[in-house]
Parts: sequence; structure tokens; C-alpha cells
Amino acid sequence: MNTFEVPQGKEAEALASWQKARDFLKTQPGYIATRLHQNIDPNGKYHLVNVARWRNMEDFKAATAKMRQALPDNMPEGVTASPGLFKVIENDMLHGFGRYNGKGFGRKFEVCGK
Repeated sequence: MNTFEVPQGKEAEALASWQKARDFLKTQPGYIATRLHQNIDPNGKYHLVNVARWRNMEDFKAATAKMRQALPDNMPEGVTASPGLFKVIENDMLHGFGRYNGKGFGRKFEVCGK
């Protein structure tokens, strides 16, 4: 998980930076999927939260080290990222880490990884 504090007026830059990093990381061994969440509370501390899945911690660490070398100045000025590695200790998501693939509310999902 990676939380981002984004100053007002830097939202588009932060999103473009995240997309550039995501595009690099998805080419790396062990990458499974990622989701970027935007806070619906305009006064919330974290404007963006990224949740990614990797095959294992070693792949993640190797990929992010390569990314820091390949994209050294990717973070916009004023944006603060707070990354962390977490493990799932409970889960009630029947379809795992997937994305909704339909209109309205229903049960159509594409599972991105298990």
C-alpha cells in the first residue's frame, strides 16, 4: 500500500506520476495488479491510496529499486508518498483482488490475480 498526500492543485501531476510509475512496474517480474483509490473527502489527509499485488516481496523490492533508478525525479514537488508492505490477515472479498467489469451493481468481475 502506498498513501499519497497531495497538495491542492497537484492532483493531475500526482496522477500522471503514479501512471508513469505503474507503467514501469507492470513490466517487472512478479507484478500482478494495482488499484489507485481517490479519497472522496476533499479534506482527507491522503488524497490517493495505491494497493498493489506482487508475486512476492522480493519481486516488489527489486522492481521498486529499478523504478527509483529509471525514474529518479518522478514525484511532483509537494507530494508525499508513504509506502508500506502489508499482509492480508482477514478477507471477505469473494472474488479476490479484481475489478468491476459491468454497469450498475452486479457480480461481473475480472480477477487480476490470486
